Amino acid sequence: MRTTTLLTAGALWLAGPACTLAQTIDPSSTNDESPFVRLIRPDRPGQTITTNMLYPGQFQLETGLTQADPGGSLGYPGRTAWGSTLRVGFFNHIELRATQHYLLTPATRSRLGAEGAPARYTGPAGFAPLNVGAKFLASTVQNARSQVVVLLDMNLRNGDARFGEKQLEPGGRVLISQQLGQRFGLEGNFGFRQRGFRAADTKQGQYLTTLALNGPLGAGTHFGFLAETYATWQRQQGWQPGLTSGLYYRPLPGFRLDVTAAHGLTPAAGGLSLGAGLSVRFGK
Repeated sequence: MRTTTLLTAGALWLAGPACTLAQTIDPSSTNDESPFVRLIRPDRPGQTITTNMLYPGQFQLETGLTQADPGGSLGYPGRTAWGSTLRVGFFNHIELRATQHYLLTPATRSRLGAEGAPARYTGPAGFAPLNVGAKFLASTVQNARSQVVVLLDMNLRNGDARFGEKQLEPGGRVLISQQLGQRFGLEGNFGFRQRGFRAADTKQGQYLTTLALNGPLGAGTHFGFLAETYATWQRQQGWQPGLTSGLYYRPLPGFRLDVTAAHGLTPAAGGLSLGAGLSVRFGK
């Protein structure tokens, strides 16, 4: 309980100055010409969720395939999954979003059983519980050089019947970004998720922190990079840190392809995980 209290206090201590920094931006200033702002930035599973918020009438589809290491601390360890996120710009600086995972059946399904018959995989597969949420602008100016956004989301109890012990899983994150120069940016997340709404469920909850740097590989190029450090913390498992790196190709402002690789920094955090995906934005 003491550790949980310290972590929560630390999150509030970091969020306060960041929010103050974001709100000192001159409301009359514009940052719309910055590539960091006007070019697409994805939020799909496996990547740091950005402070980027769509304008009313815009929507963005992000999808990708991830092969997670069995010992990992994020996503679905040991599984191959399609992760897709649909984002819709709403009024009053709100963005609505839904994320859906589809888990592929493992190759162990084809192994022979003890009596010579094919062994049938009985674990979870198919559509996972849907995650729905919304972003809310906490700072005063959308797409400012410094920005703070709050994300509230929840895993529902739908999905394939093989996903047992389904519970509502509320979660939230504070998202912070700082533009560096004209093209580069830092994105940070601090979040918490638990299963159920009881006070006792907080003891089983998981904290998440991320810090990511992204930007182009050169002036005028359509290629760029991302480098991220992340860590999860749970009372039963302790800290599980890791690193993610990747490259992206962005031929159009609203279209991006990327590949990523992640690796845990401790044995419990897992080994190598690979991912690839695309993102498309529509609307002005």
